[in-house]
Amino acid sequence: MHVIFYDCWVGRESGAIPSPSARSPVTIRRRTFLKGTVGFTTAAMSAAQRRTGATGRESAVCDGKKVRVGVIGCGSVSTHYLSHLKIPHVELVSVCDRIFERAEKAGAEHEVPHQYAHIREMLAGAPFDLLVNLTDIQSHYELNKLGLEAGRHVWSEEPMAGTYEEGKHLLKLANARRLRIWAAPTVVLSPQFRFMAETISNGKLGAVASARGTYGHLGPDWAAFFYEEGAGSLADLAVYDLTALTGLLGPAREVIAATTIITPVREIKRDKKVVQVEAEDNAMVTMYHDGGALSHVQSGFNYHASFRHDYTGQGHHTIDIFGREGRIQLAGYSWAPHSVDLALRGKHELKRFADEPSDYVWENGASHMAKCLATEAELPLTAEHALHVVEILEAARESQRTGRRIKLKSRFNWPIFT
Repeated sequence: MHVIFYDCWVGRESGAIPSPSARSPVTIRRRTFLKGTVGFTTAAMSAAQRRTGATGRESAVCDGKKVRVGVIGCGSVSTHYLSHLKIPHVELVSVCDRIFERAEKAGAEHEVPHQYAHIREMLAGAPFDLLVNLTDIQSHYELNKLGLEAGRHVWSEEPMAGTYEEGKHLLKLANARRLRIWAAPTVVLSPQFRFMAETISNGKLGAVASARGTYGHLGPDWAAFFYEEGAGSLADLAVYDLTALTGLLGPAREVIAATTIITPVREIKRDKKVVQVEAEDNAMVTMYHDGGALSHVQSGFNYHASFRHDYTGQGHHTIDIFGREGRIQLAGYSWAPHSVDLALRGKHELKRFADEPSDYVWENGASHMAKCLATEAELPLTAEHALHVVEILEAARESQRTGRRIKLKSRFNWPIFT
């Protein structure tokens, strides 16, 4: 499997798209960058077809052994992904970043032979089958679309697109080209999620009435895009618990939400600048599920936490689900869970389950997808579920804008586990 990384993070300073040969850390506008890539897609796809001799699903199954992967983005997230992608089903081939020194560093640290400075070079360069998109939130749709149009399967960090219509287009494009697309978060793959899902499916909680999820911290200070339109705490944080709760309780039929901005100015320490906040940094979303269950997710970039925002000190519960016969709680974040607490009628004390060590980590999605492509296996994680969450995010913002309850169109196969 070949992997290519490219950093699509761009600032608001003016500038031209660097030529493929320009190995300089030029900063360009996001919209200018994306506009400059679209015309290249057809040529890149044709070149890829000539190199691989195949398009679609066939290109991703290399004699049942290795899948070639291309990863876009050499930022902080890529360090986790690169390490986790070192599995038998993967051959790391290329990394790419607009700041070429970052690509060189990633290539050296992870023994990746090819490095690129521009997406043009990536798509026309060393052949690969799976595009792993680790760029900023606002760029996900355009780059996922380019990958599919160029004949690549796609794994995307969350969310896969900015709007429901964009997400539907990605699925339609993938199906038409016999390609696969998946998107983070991977919360449904944890053993804790599975235990909770099976407990609910087996009826141990009785009729489920309500659920709540919470995820917040003081906000990122390493990149401005989190505070630009299209990102915010909904797309960066709430997406995890929205995925978990819809996975546990089923698709949402309607959404009502409220969002605000608590801190209108943010300091970005990495770039030594101050930015105006455009996207919500405080959000509450209520979902209506089939059967009458209600769930509530709150997220924000203004949460003081007495526990650490990492893999330690997570004895707190971040998801609670209440039924007539019992209550179940997730200890730890949905992206880094460590156990489940359960109390049933007649046994009011919480009892701990699913606390054995596991190999689940939040950055495992691309590795699982590569293994599935190599072995033709399936994941309980689906593009339809990811699309449903995209529609919830869009509906939450529409609800805030209009003050209305928003009906949803999308569904996905549920229950995930029985």
